[in-house]
Amino acid sequence: MKLIKHITLLSFLLGLAYGSSMACTTAVISGKSTKDGRPILWKHRDSESYQNKLRLFNDGIFTYVGLINSNDTNGEQIWGGNNEVGFAIMNSASFNLRSDKDASFKDQEGIIMKKALQTCKTLEDFENLLSNLPKPMGLEANFGVIDAKGGAAYFETNDEGFVKFDANDKKVAPNGYIIRANYSFTGRENEGYGYIRYMNAEKEFFAAAGTNQLDPTFILKNQCRSLENFLTEVDVKSYQNLSENQNNFIVVKDCINRYISTSSFVIQGVKDKEDPKLTTMWTLLGFPLASVAVPTWSIKNVDLPAILSAKQDQNAELCSKTLELKKRFFPVARGAGEDYMNTTAAYNKEETGIVQKLEKTENKILELSKLNLQNWRKNGLNKKELEAFYQKVDELINTDYKTLFDL
Repeated sequence: MKLIKHITLLSFLLGLAYGSSMACTTAVISGKSTKDGRPILWKHRDSESYQNKLRLFNDGIFTYVGLINSNDTNGEQIWGGNNEVGFAIMNSASFNLRSDKDASFKDQEGIIMKKALQTCKTLEDFENLLSNLPKPMGLEANFGVIDAKGGAAYFETNDEGFVKFDANDKKVAPNGYIIRANYSFTGRENEGYGYIRYMNAEKEFFAAAGTNQLDPTFILKNQCRSLENFLTEVDVKSYQNLSENQNNFIVVKDCINRYISTSSFVIQGVKDKEDPKLTTMWTLLGFPLASVAVPTWSIKNVDLPAILSAKQDQNAELCSKTLELKKRFFPVARGAGEDYMNTTAAYNKEETGIVQKLEKTENKILELSKLNLQNWRKNGLNKKELEAFYQKVDELINTDYKTLFDL
């Protein structure tokens, strides 16, 4: 009987393993369950728009930072971000919510997230925004949202309405977090994508919640760079004893990190009575395994790090560097080569893997960020200090990528 159950589960999961090229793995975490009491959003973006960048916007009621496709000259669609009053939003596309009605009006998610960042301060504001949109809304997504009041929730949304999942409600989120991939819990059963990616994340989040480890560093170091497969029980880190000269290919199409991974970010909110402007967006821009986490804040008239941004339809320098390094992870350029990653490009016993080399760079940024945040939470954010920090980050990343990879 046990064998039959395992075979049934295997067949079920394999049938749902094959995901869309527009897919993501995401999480919303209540401040009640994080290490320091601040709510968190996480989005690992999968897309065929490989060139991404961050942009600071002042075209709404509130100043905000948003992740955009580099060819989106006017920044018309946002794929995640936060504003100066502590409101933050992201999404994962859903593929089991749309009704059988005419779906010619669709793909409005990026437009709606931009509108939300321009105008919303709280979860209630976002609910009102959705409620007042003309129907059909052109939406099929799981929107994750946090605010400066401690709100943290998902909104499973289709053309006609939405269902809210409150991460602060123990009946909804007994461990204080909610994960979504590319299907919705209120949608049609057994449809959609990302069931294995969901379980990859759930396994790690459950363990972290039980040991009080849910914080930005845990997500950045583990989930943003996850190469586990829940079904096959393969984890790339188990191959760290192999030499850099050995090729060791594994199938990564159902890992959180895969060929179409284009960025990963963590947004940490604020505690009650903290300055909402200290809401922090940590972004691994470009291919996450070849990138480093850089924090940004939505502060008017303070330009973002040059390495993360670019004018008009130009590409961000960090994103371009990561895409060049990505070729080392996926050297097979024909057939189904995109499904096969060489693990020794990431980790090896000589510690010359790309992830290993970049760890020191990222740790320097994390330490500088920690010191600044401690100071700003106590004494208030200082624009000159922020500008100096951004400049230092630009210099550090440019120097290290040149030294380590000649990029």
